[in-house]
Amino acid sequence: MSMMNIDQDAIIIGGGFYGVAIAIYLAKQRGFKRVVLVEREAELLTRASYNNQARVHNGYHYPRSFTTAYRSRVNLPKFIGDWSDAVKQDFTKLYAIARRNSKTTAKQFVRFCRQIGANIEPAPQSLHALFEPKLIEDVFAVEEYVFDSTKLAAWAEKELGECGIQIRIKTSVSAISNGPNEKLEVILKSSDQSEELLTCNYVFNCAYSGLNQFKGDFPGTQTELKHELTEMALVQAPPILEKMGITVMDGPFFSMMPFPARGLHTLSHVRFTPHMHWNDEKGIDPYKKLSLYDRATRVDRMLRDIGRYLPAILDAKYIESLFEIKTILVKSEGDDGRPILFERHPELPGCYSILGGKIDNIYDVLEKLDIEDFRRTTGIV
Repeated sequence: MSMMNIDQDAIIIGGGFYGVAIAIYLAKQRGFKRVVLVEREAELLTRASYNNQARVHNGYHYPRSFTTAYRSRVNLPKFIGDWSDAVKQDFTKLYAIARRNSKTTAKQFVRFCRQIGANIEPAPQSLHALFEPKLIEDVFAVEEYVFDSTKLAAWAEKELGECGIQIRIKTSVSAISNGPNEKLEVILKSSDQSEELLTCNYVFNCAYSGLNQFKGDFPGTQTELKHELTEMALVQAPPILEKMGITVMDGPFFSMMPFPARGLHTLSHVRFTPHMHWNDEKGIDPYKKLSLYDRATRVDRMLRDIGRYLPAILDAKYIESLFEIKTILVKSEGDDGRPILFERHPELPGCYSILGGKIDNIYDVLEKLDIEDFRRTTGIV
């Protein structure tokens, strides 16, 4: 095992959007000089940051979780301001409320949107006509956007380079332990299985689904996690739906959203997008489960159900599916809320575990970091 002689100020585990944004924040806002970002894939932002619906939420999705909805409303303008080049806004966004099974009625949905201050208008009749009236109570035009993860990745490369942050790709962290002199010791394993020991003052664990898969003194998160193996279907939308994003609030609600990274649309369905789920457990690597999964698509079932509400979708052309692990907090299952996980580990002073449910949650994380005192071992003021 080789040893890097210079102590690092911080090691960030995970080169997704959160890991990158935190690394840049520490360098730019908190004066960290020696930062190492560790990513197991060959490129940054290629896992959960890419394999998702790419939605920049504005609160509409969460009528059963006021806090999540309101935070989305607060965070959306900030996100658009900070990453405007990566945000696609030039499409019509519709929310339709199902007559049966929906956990919110059209009247309740309008009241909820007004409570959180989200813009909502009755959709014009020409757009109403896209939906099956026997199944849809009402249709609304709203303001909601999507992001292009490839543009965010380009931003990440540029900013990390300008900040002098060292990027270690095709590398994973196998263990985090307490070291001498109040330091943390981190064992890195590269794709050729060689190992390296780094010492640092702080570790920011942003490994998403791999959050608890470390040996050494790492205790695991106190917050219980649940994993879902999910399928996001990519389709070429029929011309009539090409400039649209549509969500139907039904019991098993579904969405069709633009996916700018590919110039396609994603289809997701609450019943068919999750293929399996399990509670997080140390030693059961979610990414290994994904790599062994046969990945048989359920797009036919998605299209068949969505087509009952939105007949034009039956003319969509299926291209391929993105399979990924989605990780949520067990306590959020009941209300669809997406709070962040932000934990300090007292057994490993200087080690933080961080998980966000949506891309705009990054501001909630940065607010937490703003009040952290990082002078304990770094001398940073």
